[in-house]
Amino acid sequence: MYIPRHNEENRVPVMHKLMVSHPLATLVTLGASGLFASHIPMILETDGSEFGVLKGHISRANTQWKDLVPTVDALAIFAGPQHYISPNWYPGTKEHGKVVPTWNYVVVHAYGTLRVIQDEAWLLKNVEELTNIHEARSPAPWRVSDAPEDFIRSQLRGIVGLELPIRRLEGKWKVSQNRTEAELEGVVEGLSRLNTPESIAMKNLVEEVE
Repeated sequence: MYIPRHNEENRVPVMHKLMVSHPLATLVTLGASGLFASHIPMILETDGSEFGVLKGHISRANTQWKDLVPTVDALAIFAGPQHYISPNWYPGTKEHGKVVPTWNYVVVHAYGTLRVIQDEAWLLKNVEELTNIHEARSPAPWRVSDAPEDFIRSQLRGIVGLELPIRRLEGKWKVSQNRTEAELEGVVEGLSRLNTPESIAMKNLVEEVE
C-alpha cells in the first residue's frame, strides 16, 4: 500500500483497535484463477506474537479456501471511518482558488500465510466467539447453544475455518495531516455541520491531528 510518511500509522495498539472496532475484513488471496476476495468478520487474537492472529470462516461452497497459492501471503483489509473532504471547507477557496477535493480514510492491511482449518471443535469455538462478541450489546444476547445441537453441527459442516498469523501490518491514517491549521479548522467545521455519524467519526480523527 502506498503510504506517504505523514499518513503512516505504525503503532500496533492503534491498528489493533481499528481492526477490532471494524471487524468486517476484505480477505484477498491469489489462486490459479487470479485474485479472489471475500468479505468476512474476523477475530483478532493476541497470541504472544508481535501482531497477533486473525480467525474467521467462510462457506465451504466458497472456492477461495481451495484455490490458494501457499507461497503468497493473504491480505486482510480493515477499513475504518472515511469521508469526502470538500474544497469549500478550506480558506484558500476564496483566497486563491488553488484547492482540490480529497477523501479522508483510515485503513489497516494485515498480511500472512493463510491456514485452512476443518476441525469441528475449532469451527464451533470460532462461531461461538464471533456470536458472543457481536451479541454483547443486545439486551438478550443470542447464544449458539440456543439452537439445537444437531442443527449447529449440520451448519458447521457447511463452513471452513481460516487462520491468518499476521506477519506484517500496515496502517494508513489519511486524516488531513498535511493541511495547515486554518485548513484543519475548516475541515472540522465542515464535518461538524454535516453532523452525520460518518462525518463526526472523521471529525474526531481530524481533531487528533490539530
